Amino acid sequence: MKTVLHYLEESAARFPDKIAVIDETGSCTYRSLLRNSRQMASALSHTLSPGQGVILLMDKSIATLTAMMAVVSAGGFYSVFSPHLPQHRLRQMQATLAASLVLAPAALFNDARQIFSDTPVLCLEELRQGAIDDRRLARIRAQMLDVDPLYVNFTSGSTGQPKGVVVSHRSVIDFIDVFTRLFSIQSEDIIGNQAPFDFDVSVKDIYSAMKTGAQLVILPRALFSQPAQLLDRLVSHQVTTLIWAVSALSLVCTFHALQYRVPHSVSKVLFSGEVMPPSHLRQWMEALPEALFVNLYGPTEITCNCTYHIVDRSRTYPHGLPIGKAFPNEEVFLLDSYQKRIDKPHVRGEICVRGSALALGYINNEEQTAARFVHNPLQSRFPQTLYRTGDLGYLNSQGELMFCGRQDFQIKLQGHRIELEDIEHAMQTLPQVEQCRCVYDGCRIHAFYCGQAQPETLRKELAMQLPGYMIPARLNQLDRMPLNANGKIDRSALLALTGGKNNEH
Repeated sequence: MKTVLHYLEESAARFPDKIAVIDETGSCTYRSLLRNSRQMASALSHTLSPGQGVILLMDKSIATLTAMMAVVSAGGFYSVFSPHLPQHRLRQMQATLAASLVLAPAALFNDARQIFSDTPVLCLEELRQGAIDDRRLARIRAQMLDVDPLYVNFTSGSTGQPKGVVVSHRSVIDFIDVFTRLFSIQSEDIIGNQAPFDFDVSVKDIYSAMKTGAQLVILPRALFSQPAQLLDRLVSHQVTTLIWAVSALSLVCTFHALQYRVPHSVSKVLFSGEVMPPSHLRQWMEALPEALFVNLYGPTEITCNCTYHIVDRSRTYPHGLPIGKAFPNEEVFLLDSYQKRIDKPHVRGEICVRGSALALGYINNEEQTAARFVHNPLQSRFPQTLYRTGDLGYLNSQGELMFCGRQDFQIKLQGHRIELEDIEHAMQTLPQVEQCRCVYDGCRIHAFYCGQAQPETLRKELAMQLPGYMIPARLNQLDRMPLNANGKIDRSALLALTGGKNNEH
């Protein structure tokens, strides 16, 4: 199998009239999802050359999923851009991606033309007016390889420029085949999609459903600020599988929504993105006593996840949940500062990963790719690439991998990886900000700055440049920055002002 299109085609052959996807506007069968995507692809193929990138300026929906498959069928790769992001951020992302085309629904078409004024913009609805050209699509398909890019997802970058992670068909196929088998995701399952389609957690939802013929229920963004209605939706659709960011599961607990209603149909809860609060995990496990709970770990660069731990209800986990062991066909290990492998328990090192699931690198960013996707120092006989996560971990007494923070100024918040330097870069471009530094106390981002800017004005300016989850919770104005013995700004001293103890998560 060379491409993920095989997943959709096989499920459409096995379950042609089964409802494949449900969203706020309605539903579609596997047959119609395949047909509509090929119809769009036939039109798109006259404009798109093989190997080119396409921006999908869209919210998650059936239409977005159809457009994804259309771009792939036409020989390209897609990158979903959320229309909720600031225009400045969207332009930054396109400056990195250099996509050949933008696809937008009619409701966003004029906005897309204004934001991406130097890139051709096509209206999604107009691409579904022609006939399917089977021969043309077959010729394109014959030239495709499993190492071709499938999608680009963006993460925060320390230089102020977002990084685009390029993931191939092979990596997704390698991961999804194992993922669905390990956790028994089958055609009878109903997957409740939480993550936006520009966030790699959604890759597990989308391609697990397509591979197995399961049903995908797209839960709208608004429901995740309305926990009671969210649970009503899970119950009404009889959702069986939640592959959610920790922050989404925690939201339900914070608002005591499980006391209102329990979605008893849920039999699998797989979570990732940040450390799961023990009290929230306990609430979910008590509400769903028969369900499987799995802690997943892994950055975007290794295609969703590289380790997993199935929660044992008989264990107490006094040191927190392990991130566990490597998925099949991936090797996850620790390197010390001398580039030696750590096999002894309770010794910290950097988490490194190798295997087919590794991304191809960062698009149009050779420097960052070379810094993270490096030759394995443990292998001297032939080339072998590994990805340096920048995360710190150690092995516990049972040989399970434990996560214990970051090496640098990158954090995870609400499931998103954020470079604190990215926020600093944005702040320092604003008038009346002379110096700034950001720290993370384990719960919130705090920004400290010198200059005449007022906090509320600064917050409004940042909202025009950064996604909401990157805007600091606290903006603190200082007369001067604290310095360490080397004359550098002392982040530890700034963190102490917040009452925090460290800058790791």
